[in-house]
Amino acid sequence: MVAGDSLEPSRKPLNALTKQLNTYVAIVLKNGIEYRGTMVRCDSHMNLLLEKATERVNDRLSANYGSILLRGNNILYIGVDIPHEK
Repeated sequence: MVAGDSLEPSRKPLNALTKQLNTYVAIVLKNGIEYRGTMVRCDSHMNLLLEKATERVNDRLSANYGSILLRGNNILYIGVDIPHEK
């Protein structure tokens, strides 16, 4: 840890994620299902709230949701700076 760095190393990914609030993201769960939408909330467990969310299975649109809560321990990875769906 660098002198003067007040963040714990384990907290830096969460801080980077909270900087992406109100942006369009892609979330892939451990079961392979992908959700895309605007991330409006994120907590310390990386539970995420998406608005205007879509669900994709095998890269095909399977459902549209107004809002959806994704539990952090089910998330495999989060993609940011992705192109917005039309």
